Amino acid sequence: MVAGAFPIAKLLYLGVRQLSKPLAARIKDGARASPFFRQYVCGPPAQLYHWVEMRAKMRIMGFRGAAIKPLNEEAAAELGAELLGEAIVFGVGGLCIFLEYSRQTTNTKKKEDDLSSTLESLQEQVAELNLTVETLDARLREVNRVLAEVSAAPKK
Repeated sequence: MVAGAFPIAKLLYLGVRQLSKPLAARIKDGARASPFFRQYVCGPPAQLYHWVEMRAKMRIMGFRGAAIKPLNEEAAAELGAELLGEAIVFGVGGLCIFLEYSRQTTNTKKKEDDLSSTLESLQEQVAELNLTVETLDARLREVNRVLAEVSAAPKK
């Protein structure tokens, strides 16, 4: 007495999303430890994020032309690693949503194709039955005509 198919794809998507969090943490740790990642991958996005954030805060508080100091290398690496980890989790979540949407679209198209082929088959059967009815109607008219001729013929 199964109510429906077990949503294995959804369970897999959930598992991938859950695995992306420890994976992101491991990548963040690696990014913090690697000088290349600190300087070229984590640093520039962190500095940009810091600049945009501080610019917005300054404008909200009413300071217009204030210069914004860049983050030091350690803080930039830390913020960049956090941004990288969040981007990975967000990307995996977005990918899961896209894959689920694609799967649903494929299933919907398959159902529509099945319904279309069933409808086409039924239309062909109706056309065949109409031909059969017309043939039987013609035979019935012929039998009625012959019966009328036999009834109308003079009796000897």
